[in-house]
Amino acid sequence: MDETLHRPRFGAPREPVPSRNPGRGLVHVLNFAMESDLRATILLIVCGLLFFLPGFFNIPPIDRDEARFAQATKQMVESGDFVDIRFQSEVRYKKPVGIYWLQAAAVETASKLGLQRAQIRIWLYRVPSLIGGIGAVLLTYWTALAFLSRRGAILAALIMCSSILLGVEARLAKTDAMLLLTTTAVMGAMARVYLSWQRGEEPAHRSWLVPAIFWTALAGGMLLKGPLILMFVALTIVALAIMDRSAAWLWRLRPIIGAIWALALVLPWFVAIFLKAGDSFFADSLGGDMLSKVANAQESHGAPPGLYFVIFWLTFWPGSALAGMAAPAIWRAKREPSVQFLLAWLVPAWLIFEIVITKLPHYVLPLYPAIAILITGVLERRMLSQTPWIVRGAAWWFVLPALLSVTSIITAMAVLRQPAFAAWPFAAAALIFGLVAWWMYDEDRAERSLLNAIAASWALGTCVWGVVLPAMKPVFPSVEIARALRSVECVGPVAAAAGFQEPSLVFMVGTQTLLTNGSGAADFLSQGSCRFALVEWREEKAFAQRAETIGLHYAPVKRIDGYNYSQGRAISVAVFRSDSID
Repeated sequence: MDETLHRPRFGAPREPVPSRNPGRGLVHVLNFAMESDLRATILLIVCGLLFFLPGFFNIPPIDRDEARFAQATKQMVESGDFVDIRFQSEVRYKKPVGIYWLQAAAVETASKLGLQRAQIRIWLYRVPSLIGGIGAVLLTYWTALAFLSRRGAILAALIMCSSILLGVEARLAKTDAMLLLTTTAVMGAMARVYLSWQRGEEPAHRSWLVPAIFWTALAGGMLLKGPLILMFVALTIVALAIMDRSAAWLWRLRPIIGAIWALALVLPWFVAIFLKAGDSFFADSLGGDMLSKVANAQESHGAPPGLYFVIFWLTFWPGSALAGMAAPAIWRAKREPSVQFLLAWLVPAWLIFEIVITKLPHYVLPLYPAIAILITGVLERRMLSQTPWIVRGAAWWFVLPALLSVTSIITAMAVLRQPAFAAWPFAAAALIFGLVAWWMYDEDRAERSLLNAIAASWALGTCVWGVVLPAMKPVFPSVEIARALRSVECVGPVAAAAGFQEPSLVFMVGTQTLLTNGSGAADFLSQGSCRFALVEWREEKAFAQRAETIGLHYAPVKRIDGYNYSQGRAISVAVFRSDSID
């Protein structure tokens, strides 16, 4: 205990501890970036692109959520109706309109710039998530500056940038990367106001910048995912008010004018959707989506409490390897204002997510910046636990890339029936960096170990996202089906799908795609020219019987074999076109 007394407390002002090996590799890059905010920003943007771009352009639409979001946006662009949200004829009122507007803006911009077939290029729909991911990394840096030195803030942002979960969400055309951006901006603004109040600072002229960031980001979060961002804010405020027995600092956020500004941003669309659909949106989004997740498992995503704690060690890797070592110091410093704020951001919301029955990994993503800052604060002050059984957690820097890289390559070999040689160098790099991070770890070299683990994360992500997944074409049959239809000679082909009916098929083939059974596909084929039936083999018997009954003559165009990972089964889809009817 005595040996820790000379160490600065978490959150105490201090000069950064100089590295023992300045100028060595990754540490040299960090030393260069910490000289100014501009250098730090450039480094983090470059790192965001390096981490998030592999696979970004060439991974096909992912079923089911990404394809549903993209198809709803596509229909907005096709119809010109930017108020209503639909998947084919079905209303999609689970989330507000924010992400659809952002995706539509990306698609419309690309179309106006002359990009061909922009509406079916899934990477355009992912652009807001890429911006959200990089923006969240930059805002983690900005938020961390309220707690740490510039060097520590860069490390916290790099932990977020390299985390597996953010790497996933930054590549998917969904809401969660942008929600992370808005939540981190809100919490960064709150942190500045709260900590200045704790320090007793009374500026002569209070700036409007921080309140403006808070209320604008809050409005953006509400347009993305409804009241969820309000939950994060409210829980943090309540926890701090209980611990401090005061919430007087909230007045520094200019709540009256700020609330009016936020309402001015969000109300127009909510009024517009109410006038168009009545209370259907509010019933579906609040009652049918949000509240029903509390007591029921939606779409088979139920799990007991404790799941998020278990998967945290995977989804927050490589930062998770330091979490156990940082926990004792965080607990000792829990009453310090900076740690108190971060724990108020983290703990109440985490407990609620653990209690809620429906669980998906990305629900806790907005809490990860708080963890990154807490871990970096302990690391920066050389207060990581030296307890042997906890320190053994550094092995996770090597074990996880070994498991994931080997598993991904073996899976690719099983699917493609050939060795995925292009992935091997990146898998080897992930293993080497992970091994070096584990091997060199001690209290004095924790920073260098972390930087090597971050490099291992990049190599692992490039292996999986950049090489393995794009090569696994059989697990993305919708792309091959759409390509088969584009190769036909008639103009404007339309299709009916029986058996294989994933959202990605609708996105790739067309909004007018009829989702039916084998008999319905035969009836559809009989109703005109330039029509195609996409019949999975389990529906082929019903299709053939109905075709015989109605006298339909049809010809096979192509057969596409693949794997439907949403249902966990192999599929074989025959593409038929009509010859004639007796």
